[in-house]
Amino acid sequence: MASSTTASQEQLKANKVPLGYRDQCSALLIPLNICRRESNWLPWECEDEKHVYEKCQYDDYLRRMKVLSKQRRAAMEEQS
Repeated sequence: MASSTTASQEQLKANKVPLGYRDQCSALLIPLNICRRESNWLPWECEDEKHVYEKCQYDDYLRRMKVLSKQRRAAMEEQS
């Protein structure tokens, strides 16, 4: 099931998003890349889109690290 930050496979394929970038924040990457192409990759043109995308990436990283620490804690308790 796609969330508000995850694009469908059809959208990703249509926008030629590489496989490495098809993650939880893929729906935010599509408008960022469109903005980048339209502005010829000028760094100051797409600041808002870039900030939203990077914030999503950071939040996803934190979520994955929390899951990993819970798994490690469970494994340590299981061993004891």
